[in-house]
Amino acid sequence: MLSQKVLVTGGCGYIGSHTVRELQRQNYEVVVFDNLVKGHRAAVEQAPVIIGDLLNPAEIQAVFAEHPDIAGVVHFAAYIEVGESMDRPGKYFRNNIQGSVNLLDAMSQAGVEALVFSSTCATYGTPEHVPVTEEESYKPESPYGASKRMAEQVMVWYDQLKGIRSTPLRYFNASGSSFDGRIGDAYKPATRIIPVLMEYVLGQRDRFYINGDDYPTPDGSNIRDYIHVDDLATAHIAALNYLWNGGESMPFNIGTGRGTSNLEIVNMVREVSGRDFEIEIGPRRPGDAVRIWADNTRARQILGWEP
Repeated sequence: MLSQKVLVTGGCGYIGSHTVRELQRQNYEVVVFDNLVKGHRAAVEQAPVIIGDLLNPAEIQAVFAEHPDIAGVVHFAAYIEVGESMDRPGKYFRNNIQGSVNLLDAMSQAGVEALVFSSTCATYGTPEHVPVTEEESYKPESPYGASKRMAEQVMVWYDQLKGIRSTPLRYFNASGSSFDGRIGDAYKPATRIIPVLMEYVLGQRDRFYINGDDYPTPDGSNIRDYIHVDDLATAHIAALNYLWNGGESMPFNIGTGRGTSNLEIVNMVREVSGRDFEIEIGPRRPGDAVRIWADNTRARQILGWEP
Protein backbone atom coordinates (compact mmCIF):
# COMPACT_ATOMS: atom_id res chain seq x y z
CA MET A 1 0.00 0.00 0.00
CA LEU A 2 2.75 2.43 -0.94
CA SER A 3 0.34 5.09 -2.23
CA GLN A 4 -1.51 5.57 1.06
CA LYS A 5 -1.74 9.04 2.58
CA VAL A 6 -0.96 9.31 6.29
CA LEU A 7 -1.77 12.14 8.68
CA VAL A 8 0.84 12.58 11.41
CA THR A 9 -0.20 14.72 14.38
CA GLY A 10 2.73 16.17 16.27
CA GLY A 11 4.88 15.28 13.29
CA CYS A 12 7.37 18.11 13.88
CA GLY A 13 8.41 16.69 17.25
CA TYR A 14 11.24 14.33 18.10
CA ILE A 15 9.75 10.91 17.39
CA GLY A 16 7.15 12.30 15.00
CA SER A 17 9.72 13.86 12.67
CA HIS A 18 11.73 10.64 12.46
CA THR A 19 8.54 8.75 11.63
CA VAL A 20 7.62 11.28 8.94
CA ARG A 21 11.03 10.83 7.34
CA GLU A 22 10.71 7.05 7.41
CA LEU A 23 7.20 7.21 5.92
CA GLN A 24 8.52 9.36 3.11
CA ARG A 25 11.51 7.09 2.61
CA GLN A 26 9.05 4.24 2.09
CA ASN A 27 7.11 6.38 -0.44
CA TYR A 28 4.03 7.12 1.65
CA GLU A 29 2.35 10.49 1.19
CA VAL A 30 2.43 12.42 4.46
CA VAL A 31 0.52 15.37 5.89
CA VAL A 32 1.75 16.82 9.20
CA PHE A 33 -0.47 18.58 11.76
CA ASP A 34 1.41 20.37 14.55
CA ASN A 35 0.99 23.44 16.74
CA LEU A 36 4.80 23.94 16.86
CA VAL A 37 4.75 24.49 20.63
CA LYS A 38 7.51 21.88 20.97
CA GLY A 39 8.06 20.81 17.37
CA HIS A 40 10.32 22.28 14.70
CA ARG A 41 9.14 22.93 11.16
CA ALA A 42 12.65 22.39 9.79
CA ALA A 43 12.67 18.78 11.01
CA VAL A 44 10.17 17.81 8.29
CA GLU A 45 11.14 20.25 5.56
CA GLN A 46 10.04 17.90 2.76
CA ALA A 47 6.50 17.38 4.12
CA PRO A 48 3.48 19.70 4.04
CA VAL A 49 2.78 21.05 7.53
CA ILE A 50 -0.60 22.34 8.66
CA ILE A 51 -0.24 24.46 11.78
CA GLY A 52 -3.13 23.87 14.15
CA ASP A 53 -4.18 22.64 17.57
CA LEU A 54 -6.13 19.48 18.38
CA LEU A 55 -7.93 21.39 21.12
CA ASN A 56 -9.70 23.28 18.31
CA PRO A 57 -12.02 20.68 16.71
CA ALA A 58 -12.61 22.79 13.60
CA GLU A 59 -8.90 22.89 12.77
CA ILE A 60 -8.45 19.12 12.71
CA GLN A 61 -11.77 18.60 10.92
CA ALA A 62 -10.56 20.97 8.21
CA VAL A 63 -7.50 18.77 7.62
CA PHE A 64 -9.66 15.77 6.76
CA ALA A 65 -11.90 17.94 4.58
CA GLU A 66 -8.86 19.20 2.67
CA HIS A 67 -7.36 15.70 2.40
CA PRO A 68 -10.28 13.26 1.95
CA ASP A 69 -7.87 10.52 0.86
CA ILE A 70 -6.19 10.16 4.26
CA ALA A 71 -6.09 6.42 4.96
CA GLY A 72 -4.56 6.36 8.43
CA VAL A 73 -3.38 8.53 11.31
CA VAL A 74 -0.27 8.39 13.48
CA HIS A 75 -1.01 10.40 16.62
CA PHE A 76 1.97 11.90 18.47
CA ALA A 77 0.56 15.28 19.51
CA ALA A 78 0.73 15.44 23.32
CA TYR A 79 2.54 16.88 26.28
CA ILE A 80 5.07 14.31 27.46
CA GLU A 81 7.12 15.55 30.44
CA VAL A 82 6.58 13.53 33.62
CA GLY A 83 7.91 16.21 35.96
CA GLU A 84 5.79 18.99 34.49
CA SER A 85 2.71 16.78 34.64
CA MET A 86 3.15 16.47 38.41
CA ASP A 87 3.07 20.27 38.69
CA ARG A 88 0.40 20.96 36.05
CA PRO A 89 -1.88 17.92 35.86
CA GLY A 90 -4.77 19.83 34.31
CA LYS A 91 -2.63 20.82 31.33
CA TYR A 92 -1.89 17.16 30.62
CA PHE A 93 -5.39 15.77 31.11
CA ARG A 94 -6.95 18.56 29.06
CA ASN A 95 -4.51 18.38 26.16
CA ASN A 96 -3.73 14.68 25.93
CA ILE A 97 -7.28 13.40 26.42
CA GLN A 98 -9.45 16.10 24.86
CA GLY A 99 -7.08 16.46 21.93
CA SER A 100 -7.36 12.74 21.27
CA VAL A 101 -11.17 12.87 21.51
CA ASN A 102 -11.28 15.71 18.98
CA LEU A 103 -9.04 13.73 16.63
CA LEU A 104 -11.20 10.61 16.96
CA ASP A 105 -14.36 12.61 16.26
CA ALA A 106 -12.78 14.10 13.15
CA MET A 107 -11.65 10.65 12.00
CA SER A 108 -15.15 9.28 12.54
CA GLN A 109 -16.71 12.09 10.49
CA ALA A 110 -14.18 11.48 7.69
CA GLY A 111 -14.53 7.70 7.73
CA VAL A 112 -10.86 7.07 8.62
CA GLU A 113 -10.60 3.86 10.64
CA ALA A 114 -6.87 3.26 11.32
CA LEU A 115 -5.08 4.99 14.21
CA VAL A 116 -1.58 4.35 15.55
CA PHE A 117 -1.29 6.01 18.96
CA SER A 118 1.92 7.19 20.58
CA SER A 119 1.44 5.79 24.07
CA THR A 120 3.98 5.03 26.77
CA CYS A 121 5.26 2.48 29.24
CA ALA A 122 4.34 5.07 31.90
CA THR A 123 0.83 3.58 31.74
CA TYR A 124 2.24 0.67 33.78
CA GLY A 125 4.01 2.69 36.46
CA THR A 126 6.47 0.45 38.28
CA PRO A 127 5.41 -3.02 37.10
CA GLU A 128 5.25 -6.04 39.36
CA HIS A 129 7.07 -8.11 36.75
CA VAL A 130 9.89 -7.35 34.33
CA PRO A 131 10.23 -7.57 31.46
CA VAL A 132 6.73 -6.12 31.29
CA THR A 133 4.11 -7.61 28.96
CA GLU A 134 0.97 -5.94 27.63
CA GLU A 135 -1.06 -7.86 30.24
CA GLU A 136 0.64 -6.06 33.13
CA SER A 137 -1.69 -4.12 35.44
CA TYR A 138 -1.96 -0.36 34.97
CA LYS A 139 -0.61 1.76 37.81
CA PRO A 140 0.52 5.06 36.27
CA GLU A 141 2.52 7.17 38.71
CA SER A 142 2.13 10.53 36.98
CA PRO A 143 -0.63 12.54 35.29
CA TYR A 144 1.32 12.06 32.06
CA GLY A 145 1.09 8.27 32.28
CA ALA A 146 -2.52 8.46 33.46
CA SER A 147 -3.51 10.76 30.59
CA LYS A 148 -2.08 8.33 28.04
CA ARG A 149 -3.87 5.40 29.67
CA MET A 150 -7.16 7.32 29.67
CA ALA A 151 -6.70 8.16 25.98
CA GLU A 152 -6.18 4.44 25.30
CA GLN A 153 -9.46 3.68 27.06
CA VAL A 154 -11.26 6.32 24.97
CA MET A 155 -9.94 4.59 21.85
CA VAL A 156 -11.38 1.26 22.97
CA TRP A 157 -14.83 2.86 23.01
CA TYR A 158 -14.36 4.51 19.63
CA ASP A 159 -13.49 1.10 18.22
CA GLN A 160 -16.65 -0.44 19.67
CA LEU A 161 -18.95 2.46 18.75
CA LYS A 162 -17.38 4.04 15.66
CA GLY A 163 -15.25 1.28 14.13
CA ILE A 164 -11.93 3.11 14.53
CA ARG A 165 -9.28 0.47 15.18
CA SER A 166 -6.20 1.60 17.09
CA THR A 167 -2.80 0.30 18.10
CA PRO A 168 -1.42 2.10 21.15
CA LEU A 169 2.36 1.71 20.99
CA ARG A 170 3.63 1.73 24.55
CA TYR A 171 7.19 2.62 23.95
CA PHE A 172 9.94 2.97 26.36
CA ASN A 173 12.75 5.57 26.46
CA ALA A 174 13.41 7.09 23.05
CA SER A 175 17.03 7.92 22.35
CA GLY A 176 19.41 8.81 19.55
CA SER A 177 19.07 10.75 16.33
CA SER A 178 18.73 9.92 12.65
CA PHE A 179 21.68 7.93 11.38
CA ASP A 180 22.52 10.64 8.84
CA GLY A 181 22.70 13.18 11.68
CA ARG A 182 20.21 15.58 10.09
CA ILE A 183 17.58 15.50 12.84
CA GLY A 184 17.48 14.44 16.47
CA ASP A 185 16.11 15.47 19.85
CA ALA A 186 15.91 19.25 19.48
CA TYR A 187 13.82 20.04 22.58
CA LYS A 188 15.18 23.03 24.49
CA PRO A 189 15.82 22.80 27.33
CA ALA A 190 16.69 19.12 26.93
CA THR A 191 14.79 16.79 29.25
CA ARG A 192 15.96 13.27 28.30
CA ILE A 193 18.98 11.93 30.16
CA ILE A 194 21.33 11.40 27.20
CA PRO A 195 20.97 14.89 25.63
CA VAL A 196 21.18 16.49 29.09
CA LEU A 197 24.30 14.50 29.91
CA MET A 198 25.94 15.36 26.57
CA GLU A 199 25.26 19.07 27.12
CA TYR A 200 27.03 18.77 30.47
CA VAL A 201 30.02 16.98 28.93
CA LEU A 202 30.27 19.68 26.23
CA GLY A 203 30.26 22.45 28.83
CA GLN A 204 26.77 23.68 28.00
CA ARG A 205 25.51 22.92 31.53
CA ASP A 206 27.12 23.72 34.87
CA ARG A 207 25.99 20.53 36.57
CA PHE A 208 24.44 17.13 36.02
CA TYR A 209 22.65 15.13 38.64
CA ILE A 210 20.96 11.77 38.90
CA ASN A 211 17.43 11.77 40.34
CA GLY A 212 18.03 9.43 43.27
CA ASP A 213 20.55 6.70 44.04
CA ASP A 214 18.51 4.88 46.68
CA TYR A 215 16.11 2.90 44.50
CA PRO A 216 15.85 -0.89 45.03
CA THR A 217 18.02 -1.61 41.97
CA PRO A 218 21.58 -3.01 41.71
CA ASP A 219 23.25 0.44 41.62
CA GLY A 220 20.45 2.45 43.24
CA SER A 221 19.39 4.38 40.12
CA ASN A 222 16.34 4.00 37.88
CA ILE A 223 16.39 1.32 35.20
CA ARG A 224 14.92 2.02 31.77
CA ASP A 225 14.71 0.45 28.31
CA TYR A 226 16.43 2.78 25.82
CA ILE A 227 15.30 2.33 22.22
CA HIS A 228 16.60 4.14 19.15
CA VAL A 229 14.20 6.65 17.66
CA ASP A 230 14.51 5.16 14.17
CA ASP A 231 13.36 1.81 15.57
CA LEU A 232 10.31 3.58 16.97
CA ALA A 233 9.63 5.05 13.53
CA THR A 234 9.60 1.65 11.83
CA ALA A 235 7.31 0.31 14.57
CA HIS A 236 4.67 2.93 13.75
CA ILE A 237 4.72 2.01 10.08
CA ALA A 238 4.49 -1.70 10.91
CA ALA A 239 1.45 -0.92 13.09
CA LEU A 240 -0.19 1.06 10.29
CA ASN A 241 0.21 -1.82 7.86
CA TYR A 242 -1.14 -4.21 10.48
CA LEU A 243 -4.33 -2.12 10.73
CA TRP A 244 -4.66 -1.68 6.97
CA ASN A 245 -4.44 -5.45 6.63
CA GLY A 246 -7.43 -5.89 8.95
CA GLY A 247 -5.70 -6.21 12.30
CA GLU A 248 -7.78 -5.71 15.43
CA SER A 249 -7.17 -3.07 18.07
CA MET A 250 -4.49 -4.00 20.58
CA PRO A 251 -1.55 -2.39 22.38
CA PHE A 252 2.09 -3.23 21.70
CA ASN A 253 5.20 -2.74 23.82
CA ILE A 254 7.96 -1.17 21.74
CA GLY A 255 11.32 -1.55 23.44
CA THR A 256 14.59 -3.45 23.17
CA GLY A 257 13.87 -5.86 26.01
CA ARG A 258 17.00 -4.74 27.89
CA GLY A 259 17.18 -2.59 31.01
CA THR A 260 19.91 0.00 31.55
CA SER A 261 20.32 2.09 34.69
CA ASN A 262 20.93 5.83 34.81
CA LEU A 263 24.39 5.28 36.28
CA GLU A 264 25.20 2.80 33.53
CA ILE A 265 24.31 5.50 30.99
CA VAL A 266 26.67 7.90 32.78
CA ASN A 267 29.50 5.38 32.64
CA MET A 268 28.88 4.68 28.95
CA VAL A 269 29.15 8.41 28.20
CA ARG A 270 32.36 8.58 30.22
CA GLU A 271 33.80 5.75 28.16
CA VAL A 272 32.72 7.11 24.78
CA SER A 273 33.72 10.71 25.50
CA GLY A 274 36.97 9.83 27.25
CA ARG A 275 36.11 12.26 30.04
CA ASP A 276 35.98 11.31 33.70
CA PHE A 277 33.47 13.90 34.84
CA GLU A 278 31.75 14.18 38.20
CA ILE A 279 28.00 14.01 38.74
CA GLU A 280 25.74 14.98 41.61
CA ILE A 281 22.99 12.96 43.25
CA GLY A 282 19.69 14.77 43.55
CA PRO A 283 16.39 13.76 45.14
CA ARG A 284 14.05 11.27 43.52
CA ARG A 285 11.80 12.83 40.90
CA PRO A 286 8.10 12.45 41.70
CA GLY A 287 6.33 10.21 39.20
CA ASP A 288 9.38 8.16 38.18
CA ALA A 289 9.01 4.39 38.03
CA VAL A 290 11.72 2.35 39.75
CA ARG A 291 12.56 -0.05 36.93
CA ILE A 292 10.94 -1.09 33.69
CA TRP A 293 11.90 -2.75 30.44
CA ALA A 294 9.87 -4.34 27.69
CA ASP A 295 8.79 -7.78 26.70
CA ASN A 296 8.44 -7.04 22.98
CA THR A 297 7.33 -10.53 21.93
CA ARG A 298 3.90 -9.40 20.74
CA ALA A 299 5.32 -6.71 18.45
CA ARG A 300 7.87 -9.12 17.01
CA GLN A 301 5.34 -11.86 16.36
CA ILE A 302 2.31 -9.84 15.20
CA LEU A 303 3.83 -6.72 13.64
CA GLY A 304 6.96 -8.44 12.34
CA TRP A 305 8.97 -5.61 13.90
CA GLU A 306 12.56 -5.93 15.11
CA PRO A 307 14.53 -3.24 16.99
